[in-house]
Parts: sequence; structure tokens; C-alpha cells
Amino acid sequence: MASISAPAQTGPSPAASLQRGIVKMVLSGCAIIVRGQPRGGPPPERQINLSNIRAGAMARRAAQGQPDTKDTPDEPWAFQAREFLRKKLIGKEVCFTVEIKTALGREYGMVYLGRDTTGENIADSLVNEGLATVRREGIRGNNPDQARLCELEDQAKASKKGLWSEGGGTHTIRDVKYIIENPRNFIDSLHQRPINAIIEHVRDGSVVRALLLPDYYLVTVMLSGVKCPTFKREADGTESPEPFAAEAKFFTESRLLQRDVQIILESCPNQIILGTILHPNGNITELLLKEGFARCVDWSMAVYTQGAEKLRAAERSAKERKVRIWKDYVAPTANLDQKDRQFVAKVMQVVNADAMVVKLNSGELKTIHLSSIRPPRIEGEEKNKDKDKRFRPLYDIPYMFEAREFLRKKLIGKKVNVTVDYIRAATGPGESTPAFSERTCATVTIGGINIAEALVSKGLATIIRYRQDDDQRSSHYDELLAAEARAIKNGKGLHSKKEVPIHRVADISGETQKAKQFLPFLQRAGRSEAVVEYVFSGSRLKLYMPKETCLITFLLAGIECPRSSRNMPGGMQVAEPFSDEAMLFTKELVLQREVEVEVESMDKAGNFIGWLHIEGVNLSVALVENALSKVHFTAERSAYYKTLVSAEESCRQRKEKIWANYEEKPVEEVVHVTEEKERVANYRAVYVTEICDTLHFYTQDVETGGQLESLMETMRAEIAAQPPVEGSYAPRRGDICIAKFADGEWYRAKVEKVESPAKVHVFYIDYGNREVVSSTRLAAMPPAFGTRILPAQATEHAFAFIQVPQDEDARADVVDCIVRDIQNSQCLMNVEYSGVTCPHVTIQFGDTKDDVGLGLVKEGLVMVDVRKEKHLQKIVTEYLNSQESAKSARLNIWRYGDFRADDADEFGYRR
Repeated sequence: MASISAPAQTGPSPAASLQRGIVKMVLSGCAIIVRGQPRGGPPPERQINLSNIRAGAMARRAAQGQPDTKDTPDEPWAFQAREFLRKKLIGKEVCFTVEIKTALGREYGMVYLGRDTTGENIADSLVNEGLATVRREGIRGNNPDQARLCELEDQAKASKKGLWSEGGGTHTIRDVKYIIENPRNFIDSLHQRPINAIIEHVRDGSVVRALLLPDYYLVTVMLSGVKCPTFKREADGTESPEPFAAEAKFFTESRLLQRDVQIILESCPNQIILGTILHPNGNITELLLKEGFARCVDWSMAVYTQGAEKLRAAERSAKERKVRIWKDYVAPTANLDQKDRQFVAKVMQVVNADAMVVKLNSGELKTIHLSSIRPPRIEGEEKNKDKDKRFRPLYDIPYMFEAREFLRKKLIGKKVNVTVDYIRAATGPGESTPAFSERTCATVTIGGINIAEALVSKGLATIIRYRQDDDQRSSHYDELLAAEARAIKNGKGLHSKKEVPIHRVADISGETQKAKQFLPFLQRAGRSEAVVEYVFSGSRLKLYMPKETCLITFLLAGIECPRSSRNMPGGMQVAEPFSDEAMLFTKELVLQREVEVEVESMDKAGNFIGWLHIEGVNLSVALVENALSKVHFTAERSAYYKTLVSAEESCRQRKEKIWANYEEKPVEEVVHVTEEKERVANYRAVYVTEICDTLHFYTQDVETGGQLESLMETMRAEIAAQPPVEGSYAPRRGDICIAKFADGEWYRAKVEKVESPAKVHVFYIDYGNREVVSSTRLAAMPPAFGTRILPAQATEHAFAFIQVPQDEDARADVVDCIVRDIQNSQCLMNVEYSGVTCPHVTIQFGDTKDDVGLGLVKEGLVMVDVRKEKHLQKIVTEYLNSQESAKSARLNIWRYGDFRADDADEFGYRR
């Protein structure tokens, strides 16, 4: 700054009063800025110029945008004079008198160190050290203050001090550098060593101008990891402060301005120098946060070298006290009780790479999402690839399987510490984003290890980036960012440049042919390793076989477990008592655990049947021991039969759970009831809609026919008013949808198989017929017409007491006869007994009441399936008599006599 001086005064004005203040800043060797005491905000301040003396002008940078101007260097001894005053006065209390005030408002006076004029006279000290000259023009001898200044100057000259030393003082002129050519290299060369500096200017609470010593670099430094409220420059050139901007600036000024500090220059992104200022009294960054003058910023937090956790803790303290910028702050978990914020729970299931189901001490199950992390996902072209293939996120998204397995092996069945960080509110579906229910996001630790941090450090998840004012984030967000940076640097997982791992996992659940081929291999293998992927019920599970890389459906052998509720062709089947308890027991014991299985056989649907062991426990035995299952007669052949029977008997005697209402009955009573049981003939009216080649057929109840007709009319009217977009529906196996039949009308259907978009196998659930259609003839099922509103109306049945011919020609004759007689006609039906896949029934013609099956036997088109039940013997005898009549008359299959003795297999029959 240019030198500031005043004409010599003859003495202080009589009206000059003594005033006090704190020295905020030293502008030069003869000018200071004094401030008052703060009261409810930054205090007033004024510039005081020292009377009767002159000090050298400080260096000044050329005006920006004016190429004709040049930098002005220091005058000799100017910087030393400023430094003399800075070290003596900054932050100290002084008293002063104002002797003259110019028309422009500039004030000149005498300044004393301390509270009164007995303190050190600053002008005298400067002159005595040879750092300022006395303005002798107009000095009068009768003014003692002026006379003393002249005397001190003469002494300094005699002693050759400062300005009066030999050599002209050129060695005192600084080479101030306003620009660093390559700031990044400059900062890297310092290796984060603290360097001495003087804070020359405070722009706002977190941005300062510092003079780096000893090379005199004048640089702007932004505090790493924080941001204070700023002063926004308006279009008219004025500045408008954000709330608490002025207070934050004063807070930093009062502690750092023109103080000797040390600065660690940490980084230089986009030509912005980031650093940490160290003062003997503390770290200003932490103080700003603690007092609520600043907030943490993620982008620069990563370079902060003094421990990011300290900054987060300081910010957290300010938030809890709701000071200054946090006065309206509401914590993300403010509405939660302490017991709901921190708790210990047992991990029951890993849902995907960022969520898990835990069991609380109360027994309640709760889904927890890991805070601030994003699991592996598919983007761009990869997302649209293989649209025809059924998408399985666990196996098809790169690294999703590895992430899930990492969590599964670490956590399943273990107790973890859960700290809830925030509750993410439910969101509705957007144009490109799905709807999400409310999520509890937390930090989960086990043995002191943050699971999210471990997951990220292996490159199996990424960190979510937030808006600066978004407080819903992990309480260990900085550690997560650091872990991600390490993973990127080391090329781990998602950040690797290697080819992504591919998991070709065959799902043979329900694939009967594949299961048949696979069965001998599993039977020979004995005990095979598996992971339980899903629990459908207490005894039905889905297993992943790691060695064979396939998924199978597995049924527990030797037991009869209570059935859960499920959709059936005739509607929803009600759950049996204790079915939910059995499923929960199985889930808690084996879900996502590594187990061993012994496969014994398979059923007609392609499900494998066998024994499952976990840590020496047989799951079938465990279910029976806990009174959640009964022993099935098929267990008699197994090595576990005695154990099962013993466990069942024990539970039965204690009358636990499924045995609670058990009452042992005398054997005689059972025999008596069996003998008296008779066939029940309860015929009801049905409409036969479809006949299959296997001689199974589908019927609709006449009673509910009106409901179906009404629903179809309403559905078609709605579709006509709002027709579906052709090709917008992507069918998946098992979907309930609507399909356009050959007659041009829409019907409810179920997708059974998807070969390609042009070949989709569908089953019409209300009529029983099947068709292969293009996906363009399919659309999503309107919710108002789904199976919850009206269950599927087509029910599958088979003829009772009849063997279906295996010979294709003979079977075709029977099917043609049945189609001709009863398809699309109303009949009467009675259920006789249950079958493996559907009930076996007798059918009567609606008008004559004649038995259709018996008619087939009489015509010699089929053979009789002899049943052993006593209550059916009367009707079985009637069927056998009719068969003998057909045989005697050599009708159809009997035209060559009784072929059953020698060559029944050749003709396709069994006796």
C-alpha cells in the first residue's frame, strides 16, 4: 500500500478525546485498522494514520484488466516497518487520539499500546528503529511530541538504524510473486510439509490470501474439506452476504488475519489451491465447523490430511447444538428412539449387494440397506442386450454375484451392530426410475469392521454422490470415499480393466427332461455341496449347486410339512396351521447357508427329493423334532426312519404345535369307520371347454360362468377404449397376461415358455387350451381383471377308473370320441379320488345322465384302471363287467382277443 502521512501538527486538538480499539490489520508502517468489540455481529472498524511520520509504501500488484499498468515494488524498509507494527500490534488493544480528519474522511492521530497514553507511543518506536521518517515541514519547537520525534530520528541516524543504514536498503525490497506458473508441481514439490506464512487477507470464512515465506509467494488458499457462507456479487457490482457470511469472515479474521501461521498445501484441482492452516491456538477448519460457521464438503474432504473424521465430528457437534447455519437443522434420525437408532441384530438373508434382512431381539424381521453405497448395476447398451433372455440380476449383472457372496459368507447367521444413518422416504416411479418403498439405511459393523467399507474396498460396490446440502448419507462417508479411491487405484472389481466374470448358471427347476438327465449324476455323487437360495415353504427349497453351476428345486424327503397358501386353478389355497412357523424355522436354519444334500429321487414336476444336512443337523429330523412336520410313510426305506419316528412320538405325546389337537383313537374304531365308508355321489354342473391328447380335460363351473362372462365383456370394453401398445410387453415365464386369440378377442392367459419374441407358449387360464403366439399379441394384465378379482376358471381333471391307451392311434380314437361327445357341452361331474396332478372324476351327459367313461369301456376304447378302495368297489365292478362285455364282443382294442397276458407292453397297456 502507498505510504500514508499527514502534515506535521503543532499539537493535539483540544477537543481530541482518547479512544480505544483492537488492532485488526496493519496496512503499512504508518497506517492501521482498528476495530471495536463485537456485539451481536462483526464490530465497526476505522483506519488510523500516524501523525507526523512517513513510512515506505508496500508493494502493489498491477490492476487486473489494465495491461498498461505494472506491479509496484516495495519501497526500501517498507515491509520491515509493516512487520514491526504487525508483530507488535495485531490483536492487541490500543488507545488513540484523532488529531485531524480530512475532507475525504481520512483520520490522523497518535496511537499508544495499551489502554492509556502511558503505553508505548507507536510513532516514537518506529522513528527510533529507523523505520519511519519525521515530517519536519511546519514543525514548531514548542510542541514537545514533535521535538521528541526529531530527537529520536537524529539518534537513529547517528546509530545508522534502518533507513539510515548504509547501502540504500535495496536488500529489504521483496520479490513478491503473484502468480505460480505450475501450481500443481509447486504443491507436489512441498510434499505436504507445513510452510510458514502470513495471512494477508480474508475473503470469506474459508478463503484467505496468504504470503508464503521465505519466497514471498502471494497465493489464495481455500480451506480443505469445508465451505463457509459467501458474499455473492450482484449484477450491479454490489455484494450480498449469505446468512452468517459476515460473522464467519469476522471469526476467521479475528483469529488469523496478519498472524504468523503454518499452511499445509494439500492439492490443486482446477487451479484452486486447497490447504489447511495451522495456528498455535488450533485448527481454524475444525473451529469453523464446531461453531456452525461452515459445512463439510466432500469434493475437498478427500485431500484433507489432518483426519476427516475430526471435521465430521465437529460438524456433528454443531448440528446437535443447532448453532448458526444449523439453527433449523433436523437430524435424519430425529424421529427415531435411541433403541431404533443403534441395535444388535442377526443377519437372516442378504437380499443383494447393498441390503439384508436382520432379525431383531424382539423377533421382528427388518430390511436394512447399507448407507451411501450403490451395488453393481448394468447400464447403457448392456441393459438392452439379450432382451429375449430372462434377466437374472444376481448372475447377469457383473460382480453382483461376487458382492452377494462376499456379504453372505461374512454375515449370514452372525450378529452385527447396526447404526441407522437415515430413513430414505418412499419415491414414486419416474420416467426412467422405478418406485422405491421407504428404506432404512444404516452402517453395519461386525468385529469392528464396517461392512460397506470392506465391500467398496474390494471394488464390489460404488459410492453415491450427494448434493452438498443433502445430509442423508453414511456417518462414515469419508472412509467410504477413501476405500473407493483405493479400489480404483488398485483396479479392484468393478474398477478392473480385466474381463468381467461370467456366471452361466442353468436353472433346471421345473425342467423335467433336464432334471431326469441330471438325476443319476446327483444320486451317484452321494452328499453334494449346495447353497440354499430361497425357501418356498418348510420343506421346499431352491438350491444353488456350485460345482454343477445350476439351480434346482429340492423337496425334503421323509416328512409331510404343513402347506403354505398358494394359487391353485380353483383359487387361493388356504395355508395349513403352522405352515408359516415351519417356513420361518427352515429359513432361520438354512437360508443362504452352505449345506450338503443327498438326492434320492425326483417327482413328475422335475423337483429333486432327498435329505438336507447343515452342520450335522438333518433338516427333516429338525422339523419333526420341533413339531412342525409329520413323518411320511416314504421314510420307512431310509436310514433316518427310526430317528424320525422317535422324534414324532415324543412331540405327539407332548401335544406340541401340529399335534396340539391330536387324540389317539382305538384301532377297532378306525376299522369300523373304514368299513362303513361309501362312495359319495355329489354331481355338479360343469361346462367342458378343452380335451387334451392325454385324455385330461378342462371344465368351468356353471355357477360362476356368469361372472366370467361379465368380466370378459368389461375387460374387452376397457381394452377397446385404451388398446395396449403393440410390442410394449416383454413376456416372462409364469406371467399372467392377456392374449389375443385367433378369433380376434382378448383372453386371460399364463406364459408357460418363451422361446423368442415370435414364439411364446401361453395357456388360456379360463378355457384350458394352449397356443404359441407372437409377443405382439400379448399385453400386461389390467389389475382390475386379474386372478385376485376372479380366479382362473379352467380346472384340470382326468377320467376315473380308466387307463389311457399308450398306442397313438388308439388314443386318437378315444380323444375324437370324447371331443365329439362332450367338448363345449354342459355335463355333470363327480370327484372320485385324487391324482398326482389333478382330481380323477366321473362325467355324466347332461341330458341322459349316462356315464361317459363307462360308455368308453363298453365300446372297447379303453381298459379299466382297477382301484382297491373299498368304497369304490361297487362302481369298479360295474366298469369291469362292461369291459368283459366289450371283450366278448371283440370291440375295438379287443378285436384280437385278450392281449394282456403276453404282450400288453407291446400294445401300450399295463395290467
